[in-house]
Amino acid sequence: MLVVWTLWQRELVRFYRDKARVIGALVPPLIFWVAIGAGLGDSFRPPGAPAGMNYLQYFFPGTVLLVVLFTSVFATISLIEDRREGFLQSVLVAPVPRFGIVAGKVLGASTLGFLQGLLFLSLAPAAGLRIDLPALIFVLLLLGLSSAGLAGLGFWIAWRLNSTQGFHSVMNLFLIPMWMMSGALFPSSGAPAWMRAVIKLNPLSYAVAGMQNSFIAGASTGSSVMGAAPPRPVCLLVLALFAGATFLACVFSARRGDQ
Repeated sequence: MLVVWTLWQRELVRFYRDKARVIGALVPPLIFWVAIGAGLGDSFRPPGAPAGMNYLQYFFPGTVLLVVLFTSVFATISLIEDRREGFLQSVLVAPVPRFGIVAGKVLGASTLGFLQGLLFLSLAPAAGLRIDLPALIFVLLLLGLSSAGLAGLGFWIAWRLNSTQGFHSVMNLFLIPMWMMSGALFPSSGAPAWMRAVIKLNPLSYAVAGMQNSFIAGASTGSSVMGAAPPRPVCLLVLALFAGATFLACVFSARRGDQ
C-alpha cells in the first residue's frame, strides 16, 4: 500500500505543479465543445431528442469523456519519461511487487482523469443541463470507471513504447477514433450497420449513453438520444470489465518484462 500511495501521490503532485498540463488537458476539449456545438447549434436534431435541445447539450457528455480521455491517457506518458530519466528503473529494482507499481501509476492517472472530468462536469448548468442526485451518483461512477479503464489502456500502450512521439501517434491513430466511435459526436441511429456494431462493442459508448440518459433524457426514462439506452447496471458492468481487463493487461505486461 505504501508503494501505491507513493506513486499515486507523485502523479498528482507532478500534474498539478505543471500548469501547462492542467490547461492542456482541460482547455482543448472546452474549445472543441464550444466551437463544434455553437457551429452546429440548432441545425442538428438527433432522433428522439427532447424539444429545445441544441447540439451543445447533446455534445456535453461526449466532451466530458474527452476530458477524461485526454487527462487519463496523457498522464501515463510520464511512464516513458520515468524510463528515460532512470526513475522507473529504480522503482523496478526495488523489493516491491509489480502489482503495486502498476496500481500506483494507474490509480494516479485515473484520479487525475476523474478530477478533471468532474471539473468540466460543473459546467453542466451553463449548458442548460440539470441532473438529480441519484443520476449524479451514477454519472460519477461512470467517470471513475471510464478514467480507470483509459488510464490502464494508456499505461499498457506506454509500457511498450520508448518515445513520446510514438505515444502521440498511437493516441491519434487509436484512441481518438475510439472516442469518435462512442456516439459522442453523432447518434448511432443514423450510422451504417458496421459502425453501429463498432459503437456497440466500444466500452466508451456505454459511458456516453449513460451520461446522455442522465443529462438529456432524464433519470426517469430508459432511452437516450442514441436510441434505446443500455440499463444502468449494464453500463457499469461493461466499464468495470473494461477497467479490470486493462489493469490485468498492465500487470501481465509489467511482469512479463522481467522475463
